[in-house]
Amino acid sequence: MAQISLTFPDGNSREYPAGVTPAEVAQSISPSLAKKAISADVNGNHWDLSWPIQHDSKIAIHSTKDAEPSLELIRHAFAHVMARAVQEIWPDVKVTIGPVTEHGWFYDFDRSEPFTPEDLGAIEKKMKEIIAKSEPIRNEVWDRAQARAYYQERGETFKIELLDRIPEDAPIRMYWHGDWQDLCRGPHLQHLGQLPADAFKLMGVSGAYWFGDVSRPQLQRISGVGFRNRDELKAHLTMLEEAAKRDHRKLGREMDLYHLQEEAPGMVFWHPNGWTVYRALEDYMRRRQNAAGYREIRTPQVVDRVLWERSGHWEAYRENMFIVEVDEEGAKEKRTNALKPMNCPCHVQVYNQGLKSYRDLPLRLAEFGSCHRYESSGSMHGLMRVRGFVQDDAHIFCTEDQLEQECADFIALLASVYHDLGFEKFDIKLSTRPETRVGSDEIWDKAETALEKAIQKAGADYTIDPGEGAFYGPKLDFKLTDAIGREWQCGTFQADFNLPDRLDAEFVNEKGDKARPVMLHRAILGSFERFLGILIENHAGRLPLWLAPRQVVVASIVSDADDYVHEVVAALKKAGIRAEADTRNEKINYKVREHSVGKVPVILAIGGREVEERTVSLRRLGENRSEVLSLDEVLARLKDEATPPDLRRDA
Repeated sequence: MAQISLTFPDGNSREYPAGVTPAEVAQSISPSLAKKAISADVNGNHWDLSWPIQHDSKIAIHSTKDAEPSLELIRHAFAHVMARAVQEIWPDVKVTIGPVTEHGWFYDFDRSEPFTPEDLGAIEKKMKEIIAKSEPIRNEVWDRAQARAYYQERGETFKIELLDRIPEDAPIRMYWHGDWQDLCRGPHLQHLGQLPADAFKLMGVSGAYWFGDVSRPQLQRISGVGFRNRDELKAHLTMLEEAAKRDHRKLGREMDLYHLQEEAPGMVFWHPNGWTVYRALEDYMRRRQNAAGYREIRTPQVVDRVLWERSGHWEAYRENMFIVEVDEEGAKEKRTNALKPMNCPCHVQVYNQGLKSYRDLPLRLAEFGSCHRYESSGSMHGLMRVRGFVQDDAHIFCTEDQLEQECADFIALLASVYHDLGFEKFDIKLSTRPETRVGSDEIWDKAETALEKAIQKAGADYTIDPGEGAFYGPKLDFKLTDAIGREWQCGTFQADFNLPDRLDAEFVNEKGDKARPVMLHRAILGSFERFLGILIENHAGRLPLWLAPRQVVVASIVSDADDYVHEVVAALKKAGIRAEADTRNEKINYKVREHSVGKVPVILAIGGREVEERTVSLRRLGENRSEVLSLDEVLARLKDEATPPDLRRDA
């Protein structure tokens, strides 16, 4: 029998018969490893313990201590167990697909009656009964005709369509536990006893079209979350509870920030409070960009399709663009324009006005650019995903030699901004060339190498995200972590060697020859709308004083204090603080509760004693205690807190 060599993570190798399985390899090392094993890594591929290995390979055996592979397998197994439970309770239900998601899984079912919350409880109970059987999970490779006949006999039309979507050269794997079977590419756990029965929860039911196509059958999607143990599940559910409290849509109503309505789907109606926060953030970003050498511009929102065709956006982005057709006077046909989905081509037009020299570079052009992109109604979510938004967009035109320093400077600026806004941690991903792209492989090699060198020069850690670059160039994505551990992709830095060529951007180099600049696309916040949603949730609505829409409410305890209340408000406003009076004939506790719901950071209460002593009783949002201070002390303290951090540093 032919022998193969398997190399382990420690570098040691062993000889085995060709066709050996990872389960047999684990057993050859130790019975305890064989018992704990859940899967293997074979030459970088996630491998079922029962799959044979035919060639010399690198191998590593996984156990539940290996978080990434074990969570994938656990959640995958939960999906199968849930589908089995549904069919055991309702045998007429047809199953479709059930992939793993970020924290769990979902499975789509074809059932005439809608699932109810009570049904979810019954499914969970049945799942635990199935898991308790600890049945082995086994698989076989079938030929396509055999698998088709199997599903035709059972009327599983969805599985037949899935079967047809499997590439001809891919194996048809059939997985079982007990008598229940599913078509699956694997891998899977060894047996159901490796599933933690106390570490999952079904989260809800929603509608879903087959393969997301509205013309196909509408299915019912049951989703769940699953983890390696009960403590991990409990921590996740606690995080979800906290996230629900921080939901920017809920807080947006309580703080009276904005609203959305059907007549303008995905477009934000900003209320005075919300627009105050928006403008405070915009003013802050404008000052930071001006200090970093950016020059602000403004470009049109409606642009002829000719420019989008030249830039490549028409071909790559047409389905996400809002089209505007105009009957031009005297024209034989309508002129086709589009609301700009991004600002890049327009910024090149500004750059192209007048001949540029190498001495003019780097040229940093910034715009708070209003953009519109068509998003499906099902994907829109409060401020997080909208159709109309503003970007803190900028484009840097530079030489190749300047790229590294521009990247390093940008990372430093981004880190400082995030820190000022309350985010201490962010990760960087280098996204490389996607399948659909413009430009030659030579240009992409050049761009990716330059960007990698630039980030290395900045001394930052990063990971590579293959195939996720923009269609015109590689990019750095900056993912910040919020107060409850969620990641949000906001900032971006993209090196583009293509668009300057497509749109004839030039400069005269030191030799007097014309050359193409490198175009760097960059944003720190990304969409203002989305970032404000993230900011609200990060701070649970308790924005720092300089950003809060309503900074101070001065509330009377007795009516005799009204005149002093208005005097204090006037002094606060003179100091540049957003202040308002509350002299309603209501008890002070009622006023405090109401303004706390509105997330007012500071409430100054004034009664007869405060009037007599020329003091105020200061109470901060979320605190039960009050502090009595002189008016001068309060003015000095709050004026400092209400000053944006960049101006505080400059003072």
